[in-house]
Amino acid sequence: MASYHRTFLTGLVCMAIAAFCATPGRAAAASANPVADAFVTPGSDGSLSNNNYGAAGLLSVAAPGKPQGEFQSVLQFDLSAAKTSFDAQFGAGLWSIQSVTLQLTAAPLNNAIFNAVSAGQFKILWMENDSWTEGTGTPGVPTTTGITWNSLPNFLGPNDEDLGTFSFNGATSGSTTYTLTLTSGFTANLLAGSVISFQTLAADNNISYLFNSRNFNTAASRPLLTVTAVPEPSSCVLALAAGLLLLIRGRRRR
Repeated sequence: MASYHRTFLTGLVCMAIAAFCATPGRAAAASANPVADAFVTPGSDGSLSNNNYGAAGLLSVAAPGKPQGEFQSVLQFDLSAAKTSFDAQFGAGLWSIQSVTLQLTAAPLNNAIFNAVSAGQFKILWMENDSWTEGTGTPGVPTTTGITWNSLPNFLGPNDEDLGTFSFNGATSGSTTYTLTLTSGFTANLLAGSVISFQTLAADNNISYLFNSRNFNTAASRPLLTVTAVPEPSSCVLALAAGLLLLIRGRRRR
């Protein structure tokens, strides 16, 4: 009888685990600010192509043909803490990615190096190569210590993935959250909890988007990547199956 009760209780526990996994709201989120970011530009005449601006307080995306030239920005996030958190909550390897969002906070024009703010479309791409460096340059004191317009192509490749095209409304303040497409390489990168890099660039001829960088004074206004994970359905199904098997075995013993 004691053996039956033990088996019965174990079965109930397994079924309870499965029910818990299936409960709405079991998703968990982890957020991170960039560990590196920088904007790059050739300037209006190409004279800024070898300049690094990794320590600037702003990032920018601007279309080709703009008065001050095209702008692109790169951002890098370390997701090792997110993976550790999800492993602790769901078990190592027993979770999947539900969604990923990137929050950017718009900023006003504050330096003549940038183009005037204007609405438009921009793209976010996942970069397979994370070996670029932020550098220490600013608009006032540019350097050559990190990524530049001329060196950016060295870090781009055929395996980079398009995470979506997004609209910018021309605002000069306020935060906007963009939901990224979960492509294969990007998702694998997320599951590994490694460093992730993004390239942001114009998707039309109109956009000039200024947004705060990781060096902006107010922490809450810096770029924020949020990953939401959920338990793997397979782990919950296994728990349910184990519970049912133990209940049947206990019933037979009785």
